[in-house]
Amino acid sequence: MELGNISQPVYGPGPEAPGSSTRGLVGMVHGFLQLVQPNALPIELIADFGQSQSEATTEEQAQELLLYELGFLVCMAIGLLFIILVPLVGCCFCCCRCCGNCGGRMYQKQGRGMGCRRRALWASVLLVSALLLAGDVYAFISNTRFSQAVCGTFPNVNNTVDNIRIYLASIPQQINFIVDSSDVPLGHANRSLQDFGPNLGGMIVSGIRKSTDGALRSLQSLLQGMETLEAAFGSIAGTRLHLEELQSNYSRRLASLQDSLNQTLQRCGQPCGNVSLDGLAFSTNFSMIPGVEQQLEALSDVSGSNITADLKEVNSTLDTTPAKVQEQSRDVVTKTQDQLGLIRQEIKSFQEHFPLLDVEESVGAFVGNAVSVLEEYREPIIAFDGLRWRVCVLLCCMVLLVVLCNAIGLLLGPLGLKESVPPTQRSSLSNAGGNFFMAGVGFSFIFSWMLMLLVLITFVLGGNVYMLVCESWRNQQLFQLLDTPDLFPGFNLSALLGQEGGTANFSEIYRRCQQDTALWQTLDLDQSVSLDELLNISQYTGEISTSFEKMNITLSPILLLNQRQRDLLLNASWAGQPPDFTPTLEQLDQNLTWRSLRDLAAELEQLADKAGTDVKESLKADAHKLRELDKQIQLSFSGLLQHLEENIHLVQNGTAQLEAQTKAALGKASETEEFVERETANIIKNETRAFLEELLDFETYISWAKSRLAGDVARCKPIAQTLDNVEVITCDYILDSLNAFWFSLGWCTIFLLPSIFLAVRLAKFYRRMDTDDVYRNEDLEMPPMFNYYKIPRPSMRH
Repeated sequence: MELGNISQPVYGPGPEAPGSSTRGLVGMVHGFLQLVQPNALPIELIADFGQSQSEATTEEQAQELLLYELGFLVCMAIGLLFIILVPLVGCCFCCCRCCGNCGGRMYQKQGRGMGCRRRALWASVLLVSALLLAGDVYAFISNTRFSQAVCGTFPNVNNTVDNIRIYLASIPQQINFIVDSSDVPLGHANRSLQDFGPNLGGMIVSGIRKSTDGALRSLQSLLQGMETLEAAFGSIAGTRLHLEELQSNYSRRLASLQDSLNQTLQRCGQPCGNVSLDGLAFSTNFSMIPGVEQQLEALSDVSGSNITADLKEVNSTLDTTPAKVQEQSRDVVTKTQDQLGLIRQEIKSFQEHFPLLDVEESVGAFVGNAVSVLEEYREPIIAFDGLRWRVCVLLCCMVLLVVLCNAIGLLLGPLGLKESVPPTQRSSLSNAGGNFFMAGVGFSFIFSWMLMLLVLITFVLGGNVYMLVCESWRNQQLFQLLDTPDLFPGFNLSALLGQEGGTANFSEIYRRCQQDTALWQTLDLDQSVSLDELLNISQYTGEISTSFEKMNITLSPILLLNQRQRDLLLNASWAGQPPDFTPTLEQLDQNLTWRSLRDLAAELEQLADKAGTDVKESLKADAHKLRELDKQIQLSFSGLLQHLEENIHLVQNGTAQLEAQTKAALGKASETEEFVERETANIIKNETRAFLEELLDFETYISWAKSRLAGDVARCKPIAQTLDNVEVITCDYILDSLNAFWFSLGWCTIFLLPSIFLAVRLAKFYRRMDTDDVYRNEDLEMPPMFNYYKIPRPSMRH
């Protein structure tokens, strides 16, 4: 009986993610936050904070909270130092450079490693600029993603609320479905009673066939194998006769051809004296193939014993059983149909006492109030986020400006630099590249503190909220905090769920709803309402069971084989064994003639080239006859020999297990006959009991209804999904985007420091210097007597 499944509501889609994705960056942010804040959430401390009247206790709690926030406080201190020190260092650096110190003097000492140092600095600036650009790109993406998350929060919340409303509306529909489903088992029971004979009779026959079918299959397989063997033996006998006829025919032709060859060789004389014709005869005597008349006779006796017809008769006897059962059970059917009408009335009356509808009303009102409060703040939040987006984009552009200055410097510097040109004569293009590096340094000093200030604010806000809410949500610590009594004044979860005086536990309800548990089990409603009392029909099922116990059914005996058929099968199992075909198979692997006719023909053709013209054509003609005869012999015998070999292998393989197979089949037949004679009464009794259990499927329906009411009605996974959606919107979309933004911007801010250092060092390799410490490397012209001497190059002292 198929009662079907309770249809679950079709809910709308989950929260729609923002357009971009930065999973790798988000993973790095999470790892960094866990490193900053490795401590567990101090649940008891947060729950008791501010409730104590003692000033010392409050101060101690504040110290513990500061200790919990130690990682964030350290990062805040580092950020504040950065905000203060970097502009100060930049100001001092600018003043020193203006005074010609700290590398401000436009002079560069030359050496052999200048090119290597310049290339190393160039590669380092390129790498740092690439890192800055990557961080800035991620900052742009995260900034946009955050705005998308904020703007998408309200539609996502509305979709989530719509799913909750769909869930609440489905509860009464599911209860009605369970009540209406009682028509299925009752209708099935009435149809089963109308076809009582075929149903119960079929079950009894099925129980008997569990034993008889195996024996019948074994006997049928044995008979089929014997029929195959009989056909194979018959084919061997026929092939043998055909081979003997062909051998006799071709033997005469070989003898005639041999006489013709002798005459030709005699005419050939001395050149053909070494040719021997002794091998022109069959190497195999097909009349020596063993006969199989005894095997054919034994297998033929089995075919004529009508075993197949008797086995069909057994099946026919079993097929008439349902009609006998129908005739012997008319009174029981009438009494059972009367009891089914009373059961139908009992099931229809329990719907009025089900308690879940009150929960639906209270939860629906709470959700509606929460949505109205959220809608009030929609417009201000979106307007503020637009302003935030513009400010963040502006600061990201500052980082992009530094990267652009570095990029232009990296491009113009190498393009305008010539190593052979002294530093004081560097080109304007090279000098411009160095100036762009210095411009990037200046922008870095000017805007880095603003970037760090923004990073610090968003880090403290986003990082703390993520660790306090999101991380503690995922490790279940937040649930322990929410289970604290009176944590939120005026909020009572038990009253909201219609359990006055109850102790509803948020974490336990959430855990059960995550497992898609029904609301009945989630709220432990079985403690107040008993489903067993609401759905009790045992008095009617007892009356039906008593009627079935008084029913008496008898069947005809079953016999598979008589003694004569058993003897014929046993006789065929040993008499059907094949003779020894080993010599025959060995002969089949040899050539048909003692000497190859093709080889003899080739030898005659060679002699024809050496012999005289009077026998030359005769030798070629005889060689042609040999080839044609060989071709005909091969064509005539190859198919028959292959067929003979296949049949020999077939009977050898088929009879290898014939005796064991026959004994096994006869053993199964004997066991089946004994089993049927001994167990038929028990089979009838057991199948009648099984039919009764199937007939009383409304008992299965009662169990199904109880299990569905307790396990399927109002499955509360949508509630857990709603909470998960809120967590996804808050953590995965909003907070992850915010944290990814400050992490990316912080990444850029940190890498501004090596960018400043490296750009200042690299700029000196491209800017035009005021002082040169090396003369041009040229040899002065000297008289011939001084060709082996050169004037040394003067250099400045440092």
